[in-house]
Amino acid sequence: MTILREAVRVLVANWDGSYTVPSRRLYPHQWSWDSAFIALGNARWSPRRARAELLSLFGAQWRDGRVPHIVFNPEVPEGAYFPGPEFWDVRAPSGTATSGIVQPPVHALAAWRVHVGEPDPAFLRRIYPRLVAQQEFLRTARRSPEGLVSIVHPWESGMDNSPAWDEPLAAVPATSIGAQRKDLRHVSADERPTDRDYERYTALARAYRDTGYRRAGAFAVEDPLFNTAYGVAEIVLARIAKAIDLDPEPHRREAAAITSAMVEHLYDDGLFHARDLNTGCLVRSHSAAGLVPLMLPDLPREVANALIGTALDRFEIKSGMLPSFAPGAEEFDPARYWRGPSWINLTWLVWQGLRHRRSDLADLLAEGMIGAIKASGFREYFNPFNLAGHGCRDFSWSAALILDIAAEHGLHGASASRGDLAKELGSLTGADDLGDHVLA
Repeated sequence: MTILREAVRVLVANWDGSYTVPSRRLYPHQWSWDSAFIALGNARWSPRRARAELLSLFGAQWRDGRVPHIVFNPEVPEGAYFPGPEFWDVRAPSGTATSGIVQPPVHALAAWRVHVGEPDPAFLRRIYPRLVAQQEFLRTARRSPEGLVSIVHPWESGMDNSPAWDEPLAAVPATSIGAQRKDLRHVSADERPTDRDYERYTALARAYRDTGYRRAGAFAVEDPLFNTAYGVAEIVLARIAKAIDLDPEPHRREAAAITSAMVEHLYDDGLFHARDLNTGCLVRSHSAAGLVPLMLPDLPREVANALIGTALDRFEIKSGMLPSFAPGAEEFDPARYWRGPSWINLTWLVWQGLRHRRSDLADLLAEGMIGAIKASGFREYFNPFNLAGHGCRDFSWSAALILDIAAEHGLHGASASRGDLAKELGSLTGADDLGDHVLA
């Protein structure tokens, strides 16, 4: 089980005292949905650390309920990451500098999994109102008349550079970013967004900032991955509410409503697509984000079956890898950021949706994720054909989610209990003082 020990080594190396950075070199702050995925993995060996990860993030929640996509570490120099705190020019009520946009709300799922791994009603009672506030922000600030939640920047999708955003981004004027790109110091330009992409990203963020983070600009899109995360959060919040003796029914109704709205407005031809609010039209693409709604348990059977057919046909998942964009599409690039490479977190989301629908395909994806890590290490993303690693090395969510996959699926198809994992990792955590007591 060397892979598990290596996964913990990565998480320990990227730990900053109360949260985990995605990567020491390229991403030196706390990222929102990264922390949720990291908590899922930490729950398998250090539940207390997993709880700290989420509580640290929600400590920077805004008064309106939004959870910012970056929480900045004041000890990191301003020039280490762009756009940094001076660009965003905003602070949470806690006084912490943050960005002003959000990411997919996968945090309720992480919180529930942490609790299931080591029941802690006090933790649930503490984080539940914060999770509810996160959802209420999206309902009040981002909901369309059709009942769907919109994003105002590609960064909010989590799949920043997806070809799905090419069309709506074309309406955004490209202006100089006014700073040197930091990412190209660490990763090849062939694997990252282009300068023109970054110019548009920066222009959108600046325009949103200049409205006081209130009004969408030239980019306003209903994304299937983001809306799925919102719906799954409501399903999980119903479980949390029940566990702490509160009424789960409002959450169940909301989950049913978002599922229905997604099927009505975002589904077509075997895949879910984003919808551009500025045109009212679907942005038809071949993004694997359109498969993530498999996570919704009340998805109509015929829709779920069609998605599985699309996953097999257009995305070729029988190979064990899920490309982030369909390989047969003109825009597909197996090495460039979100334009085709396989990502552990995106594959993990679809794996969750398949586990209770097609366990055989879920097993293939689990083995594919494990195989990619064995072939290339804990990279940020992978070529779906030859498993070559791209982007950062020692990437936190790749390490964290392998721990979760090993616990549920096993490294050779047989699941490992938390006790088995703890036994395997015991010598490492004991010898290096990495147990839960570090959070005392």
